[in-house]
Amino acid sequence: MLFSSKHSRPRYSGLQGSSDALAIAQLAVEKSPVVVIAASALDAQRLKEEIPFFDPQLRVHLLPDWETLPYDHFSPHQDLVSERLATLHHIRSSACDVVIVPITTALNPLAPVEHLAAYTFFLKRGEKLNLKDLREKLTFAGYALVQQVLTPGEYCVRGGIVDLFAMGSVLPYRIDLFDDEIETISTFDVDTQRTLYPVPEVRMLPAREFPMD
Repeated sequence: MLFSSKHSRPRYSGLQGSSDALAIAQLAVEKSPVVVIAASALDAQRLKEEIPFFDPQLRVHLLPDWETLPYDHFSPHQDLVSERLATLHHIRSSACDVVIVPITTALNPLAPVEHLAAYTFFLKRGEKLNLKDLREKLTFAGYALVQQVLTPGEYCVRGGIVDLFAMGSVLPYRIDLFDDEIETISTFDVDTQRTLYPVPEVRMLPAREFPMD
């Protein structure tokens, strides 16, 4: 049931099952973006899956929790950091209608907007690419140089081929250079190292949420 008045915000009560997802979908159509604070990570994941069922046109993004305690001696998993950075980029570029945030995530500070803007860039097929400049950009953005790319935030260079796993991407990318020009950009499988399908460009986000300087 929806309660509202001329001078107050709408209030929902008696929501059962997936009715909360339906209410959020209807609200997001009328006014977006909508930020939803979920009681737990499980509730947040449920809403992310259910809201598009009621309106597939809505762009729904989840800002996941780090899943670490304040005094843990290990960092959050790179896949979680990758998803968080992708969601923050969608928020900054106004490419989302609903943002779902678990309450534990909402209590933590977020990355500075200036940090995301400074280390976000694109690599496009057909443009000129200087490998030395690319190495410097990736290093400043927090990417690790490795022998074989396996997880987000890593890259390697083998002659005229650059493999990189951009933060916020599901698959890594392989860039083939012809002299100093990007000839092709394709995704590839981490396990088999086989090329999957071509893409026109790669969006590069910083590998860390916070500046280390």
